[in-house]
Amino acid sequence: MNDNFLKACRGEKTSPVPVWFMRQAGRYLPEYQKVRGNHDFLTLCKTPELAAEVTIQPIDILGVDAAILFSDILIPLEAMGAGLSFEEGRGPVLEPPVRSRDDFRKLHSIDPVSDVPFVLETIRILRKELEGRVPLIGFSGAPFTLASYLIEGGTTKSFLNIKKMMYGAPDLFASIMDLITEVTISYLNAQIEAGAQAVQVFDTWAGILPRAEYSVHALPYVKRIMQALSDAGVPRIYFVYDGGHLMDLIKQAGSEVMGLDWRTDISMAVRHLGSDIVVQGNLDPCAMFLPEDRLREKIAAILEMGREARGHIFNLGHGVLPEIPPEKVKLAVDIAHELSS
Repeated sequence: MNDNFLKACRGEKTSPVPVWFMRQAGRYLPEYQKVRGNHDFLTLCKTPELAAEVTIQPIDILGVDAAILFSDILIPLEAMGAGLSFEEGRGPVLEPPVRSRDDFRKLHSIDPVSDVPFVLETIRILRKELEGRVPLIGFSGAPFTLASYLIEGGTTKSFLNIKKMMYGAPDLFASIMDLITEVTISYLNAQIEAGAQAVQVFDTWAGILPRAEYSVHALPYVKRIMQALSDAGVPRIYFVYDGGHLMDLIKQAGSEVMGLDWRTDISMAVRHLGSDIVVQGNLDPCAMFLPEDRLREKIAAILEMGREARGHIFNLGHGVLPEIPPEKVKLAVDIAHELSS
């Protein structure tokens, strides 16, 4: 098996540096569009054979060093009792939003085996079909990020409702976060038991918080998750989008790997946190629109900075954009492999 990804997670130097991309299975790939054209998004997530197929596509097409389960971070919220749909041009919709104690009482914990069996079956299929070619990454959303969707009812630019609850009804907010944390722990443990060889926790929206609020309203819950998974025997990755101002706090979460978005200079992160950290990242997804020579320069600079860390996994600073040509994504993988060999 190509286990460079797992080696890097453990802090081992690898040649080449392992590469995988967030949203590497997605709309930029014609092969994905062909599958997606016959099924709505939730059906795709909930049909193990289809979810496995699109998970494997970038392994075959791009030559990346890890597969990440095709699913969505909001799947556990639906299992908890939230109404979930995806609307064209609007994205995820959770209806009704959870904004009162009565709304909260309608939610419940989950048993992953009975409530999200399709996720676990997808993992089992993938472990068999990958045949040890590359490791498989499972994932979940972080509690603050999931709570933001639950309370806002979908995506938002203002985060008005979650902040209103956080400041105005902290006990209710804490109850929601406690429940989501409990669900996330059981969800990730079930993924690991099904065969996930690493897990990533996505905190897409925690970067909106000032340091003091992050320390109280987000970090403790992630720490609980990481602690609960500490004996699971798989690497844990924590990625906070736009979290450069929180780096030292993020390290306290306890994950083996710290994901960095493209705003955060890797050298600065290493200087700030110490050379014992393993970092993941962090090319700006839009840099893939550069001509080849300039893209090569960008990737070379990131790889050079990554050498300062204990271990480095090359990734984007966020997900692959639908508008990026597949051949440029493949080129980025090839350049990263070539320059780090």
